[in-house]
Amino acid sequence: MNHTEPTLAPPMPPSTIDFGAVLAAHAEREARTLALRPGNKDRLFAGLMAAGITHVTVTFDGAGDSGQIESIGAWSGETAVDFPVTEIPYAALTWDDPEVEMRSLSLEDVVEQLAYDFLSDAHGGWENNDGAYGEFCFDASARCIHLEFNERFTSSELFTHDF
Repeated sequence: MNHTEPTLAPPMPPSTIDFGAVLAAHAEREARTLALRPGNKDRLFAGLMAAGITHVTVTFDGAGDSGQIESIGAWSGETAVDFPVTEIPYAALTWDDPEVEMRSLSLEDVVEQLAYDFLSDAHGGWENNDGAYGEFCFDASARCIHLEFNERFTSSELFTHDF
């Protein structure tokens, strides 16, 4: 029986990644993405008002490293309404292109995209571990997006006693 000793691979050269440059590029991209939000919100609110929608509710739930939008409802006053079949421009950045891409999305898709964006901004990782749940209210007349966020967590308390 032949026994061959494993050979060791030559050592890897030292890393040539400039982490400072990576972090700076990420910060610049994030700043550019955040700068697009006011225009996207303005176009959404204008579209909602033109459709007669006074507010939109978005519920979400997540845990165990998975999270999703549960429901999106449109309202005209106290009456539930359907989203109209209309599209509005939505400005976004893609990973492989530094230029702003103008997409044409439905009102409902813009609501969903902004909800995910704001969740990520305000509570990154909201879907991890015990997760979180809550509701957004997109108030078209006030041009405001309100978030009620409920974070879940497991708690443990230790008590020790010597008698």
